Amino acid sequence: MGNIRHYLQFKDFSREEYEYVFGRAKWIKDKYKRYEPYHPLFDRTLVMIFEKASTRTRLSFEAGMQQLGGSAIYLNTRDSQLGRGEPVEDAGQVISRMSDLVMIRTFEQDIVERFAANSRVPVINGLTNEYHPCQILADIFTFIEHRGSIQGKTVAWVGDSNNMCNTWLQAAELLDFHVHVSTPPGYEVEPERAGLYGTDHFKQFADPLEACKGAHLVTTDVWTSMGFEAENDERMKAFADWCVDAEMMAVAAPDAVFMHCLPAHRGEEVTAEVIDGPQSVVWDEAENRLHAQKALMEYLVLGQIEY
Repeated sequence: MGNIRHYLQFKDFSREEYEYVFGRAKWIKDKYKRYEPYHPLFDRTLVMIFEKASTRTRLSFEAGMQQLGGSAIYLNTRDSQLGRGEPVEDAGQVISRMSDLVMIRTFEQDIVERFAANSRVPVINGLTNEYHPCQILADIFTFIEHRGSIQGKTVAWVGDSNNMCNTWLQAAELLDFHVHVSTPPGYEVEPERAGLYGTDHFKQFADPLEACKGAHLVTTDVWTSMGFEAENDERMKAFADWCVDAEMMAVAAPDAVFMHCLPAHRGEEVTAEVIDGPQSVVWDEAENRLHAQKALMEYLVLGQIEY
């Protein structure tokens, strides 16, 4: 399909491309805050395909596309042929002939890979079981806004080695920072599933407090991700000591920030004191999905812009 760029996992872009996208995100956000219209994607159409429920992903892509002058169409697989067993390959062919960009939020990574292989337009991973690149894009943009470059810094991941954790690990290798991962026994990182080349950018810790020592960013996610609800009771017991609390933030770097991709369960993976406290940047982080994804969509459709 020629040289269409897709964004299916974090390592799909180079470090230079990320520097460009973060720069664009800042420029686009500044313009938005000044109420200056910017419509580079006028008359373009984004199709959003959802197999998993969403608040932030749908809002940020739909509002973002409209703010860039284009339009967004929401497809839930319950309402389309995909939900009735149309092959992913066929859907990729058809949907990409009627749109300029496709965002998919689904289960296996394999689904977005197969869709992209049959698409004439760029495909964005809006979340799969394995990866959540758009969220980490927004998280790192948020870190840069608050604290400057993430290179050489330490991120502490406390909790489940899920799609978010996998994506942080990929980002660390690419952008040269470190991730300290602490999970309960039995929930450890699977380097192969995370798509890691090496292990020199991440360390595993049995004790979450140890993982947080000196960290510049402490982050977590729900204990039970979508699709794992049957394990909820078991996970509640296993993860009891992996709640990010004031004690963990106290051993992190003095200027450490706390992030969570939301929705959060106060009293489970994080205490109210931390998520609602002065070190938390979760609302900026949520808003930045909008700005980071606008920069991403602009780049995928138009390539680099001189500015």
